[in-house]
Amino acid sequence: MLAVLGFATLGSFMLLVMRKYLSAFTAIMLTPIAAAVIAGKGTKLGDMIMNGLDTVAPTAALLLFAVLYFGLMMECKLFEPIVQAIVRASKGDPVRIVVGTAVLSLLVALDGDGTTSYMIVCSAFLPIYRRLGMNPLILATLAAMALGTISGTTPWGGAATRGISVLHLSATEYFVHMIGPMALTSLAIIAVAYWLGLRERHKIDGEKLAAYKLEIASGEAFEPVKADWRMWFNAALTLLLMVLLIMEVADLLVLFMVAFVIALLVNIRAIGDQQELIKRQAANAVPVMILVLAAGVFTGIMTDSGMIKAMADAALAIVPEGWGNIIPLFTAILALPLGFFMSNDGYWFGVVPVLAESAAHYGIPANEIARAGAIGQILHMMGPTSAPLWVLLGLVKAELGDFQRHALRWGVLVSAAYILFAVITGAISVT
Repeated sequence: MLAVLGFATLGSFMLLVMRKYLSAFTAIMLTPIAAAVIAGKGTKLGDMIMNGLDTVAPTAALLLFAVLYFGLMMECKLFEPIVQAIVRASKGDPVRIVVGTAVLSLLVALDGDGTTSYMIVCSAFLPIYRRLGMNPLILATLAAMALGTISGTTPWGGAATRGISVLHLSATEYFVHMIGPMALTSLAIIAVAYWLGLRERHKIDGEKLAAYKLEIASGEAFEPVKADWRMWFNAALTLLLMVLLIMEVADLLVLFMVAFVIALLVNIRAIGDQQELIKRQAANAVPVMILVLAAGVFTGIMTDSGMIKAMADAALAIVPEGWGNIIPLFTAILALPLGFFMSNDGYWFGVVPVLAESAAHYGIPANEIARAGAIGQILHMMGPTSAPLWVLLGLVKAELGDFQRHALRWGVLVSAAYILFAVITGAISVT
């Protein structure tokens, strides 16, 4: 009963959002609440919702200050020299621009923090997409797939870290076997970027593109940017922030709060101007925060009501007794829909241990289950419970339904390639 109700809830949410019957904010709250009432757990709704909010509250606060910080950096034109260098290198060719988007997304995803990665990629490329009239959903799709592949696989990225800790694994033993599949999947993302770039090249008006190329060649496409002492300070502060994030010197929320206060004092001295900046950036930050909190309601109800565990058990039950050796492959396939709808905490701490325990009965190491589970991170980055996704959608000014209609086909394709590469290289076994 709970499993059927859980799958119905997920399907209803997808239908409501993708057909635009409801906004993501209302659908992500109403569907699990209705399911809990049907399941007879209405009296526990308050506790389940609070548990979910407790889980995502630090993330919501982190996103608030991350958006404020990078919003200030963009207003101060910190990334403008990078944008201009990329434009010159691309020579205005949409194919080079889209491939460059993929390459930069893969590189910055090594940082492990989704919000930071999206901010950097959008700061560098979004102005170019808008200038040429290119589809910003391409940027969002490539950034999400890159983050899911790199940050979702590396032991320091957060997702895999949960699996390594809950299954008591060696990070080295887990990761070494995933380097090959991860590298091949990165190449697959670049290949998708090349294809999307070719499509954009044919869509853009030829005369407009030729005129823009002439502007780039003559230098008229850019406004001169004066690198004063504040720009150098902002660059040093941002670099220091990235180093401290990687070194995990302090909690991400603390680092972004302190960095934002310092940047605000240095760049804007008047109190009135500081307040105006916060008001401007609140237009980007507040929608992100409320959607993250709504996602906490979703995951809190789905997890505490038992629907998530029931869904995982039901899915595992369809594997015939004699096919126990393909549990890693089945885990990788199951990771796609579960990763899409579930929070990483719920998935890695609730579902993966159940799958690992089942695999152990067939002599399958827990490392293989952790590797297979990480493959679902590509679709997780496109799902409603991925907090950084709301930042990305806010930056590119896109609705969740529009993004998912564009991105999911490519995410599924690249995820399927990831599974294939993992099987071929032996990262997950099927024998």
